[in-house]
Amino acid sequence: MNAYVIRNFSDDLAQAIRKIEKEKPPVGSGEVRVRMRSASLNFRDLLIFRGQYRSSLPLPLVPLSDGCGIVETIGDHVRQFVPGDRVATTFFQGSPFAGGPGTLSRTTLGCERDGVLSEWVTLPETGLVRVPDHLSDPEASTLTCAGLTAWNALMEGDPVRPGDTVLIQGTGGVSIFALQFARLSGCRTIVLSRHEEKLDRARKLGASETICTGVYPEWEKEVLKRTEGRGVDRVVEVTGGESLPRSLEATRPGGQILIIGILSGVESRVSLLHVLMKEIRLRGLMVGDREMFLRMNRAVETNLLVPVVGRTFSFDEALEAYRVLDRGEAFGKLVVRISSP
Repeated sequence: MNAYVIRNFSDDLAQAIRKIEKEKPPVGSGEVRVRMRSASLNFRDLLIFRGQYRSSLPLPLVPLSDGCGIVETIGDHVRQFVPGDRVATTFFQGSPFAGGPGTLSRTTLGCERDGVLSEWVTLPETGLVRVPDHLSDPEASTLTCAGLTAWNALMEGDPVRPGDTVLIQGTGGVSIFALQFARLSGCRTIVLSRHEEKLDRARKLGASETICTGVYPEWEKEVLKRTEGRGVDRVVEVTGGESLPRSLEATRPGGQILIIGILSGVESRVSLLHVLMKEIRLRGLMVGDREMFLRMNRAVETNLLVPVVGRTFSFDEALEAYRVLDRGEAFGKLVVRISSP
């Protein structure tokens, strides 16, 4: 079978990742072999091949965590799936808290173990979920990380309420999912981007308001102006770095900042006075578990929500998908078609 592997960590994509031939993975007890149809990319996939995410990963490594495919073969004791089922991968293979309270042990696809940019994958039964019937394979492949991260941010723990104002940074995968889920919940949404054409697309998807950060570089002041000085209830913080102090300014007293991404860096200088005096809650989150994924899929199916796929690539064009993501050209998700029905 054909698969892509990260051979070494490098800033040179063509040197880091190559397509190779390898043996089709065997199927053991409790495992499921899947013929992959589509896979989608996340920002973390750029960091991984460069060695900026975790430099001690075992190589060669099949990249990407998010994929959709068809169950081909099941091992002994598999009860949840049969051949022909259409499934998506889970980001975490096993519970991140499997060791009990106070523990955190993460095994993720395309990182600690081989991912899905491959014609076939074999995974534990618990590492897969069925996908909503109304979604195409490319659409279903976007749910694993971006979809579930946005769902976790807005719908789990302390969910948003109708009438809440949600500030969404950017128009990438997580951000567009956040826009869709916030709309389902009856929220007012304000979307930030430096690209007017992307903001126009966000408005067509139902964004209540948009702010071009090229026009308003101090966008937090414009947010406060549009909320009559109150600030927003939630911020979907995908930028990190220098963005976080602005998010603190734009958040109402008692509001939340959902720290999801690090597009502009992992370090930030913030005033703790804002956090204390405004009693703002900073919540970091890392995707979500399988049970959360199942809850999200029920909502996606009930509401016939359709993920936004900005562009698809053939299997041979996988490296170009990485390049488009790296250039910041994506609106919604970028998907690689691995095989056809």
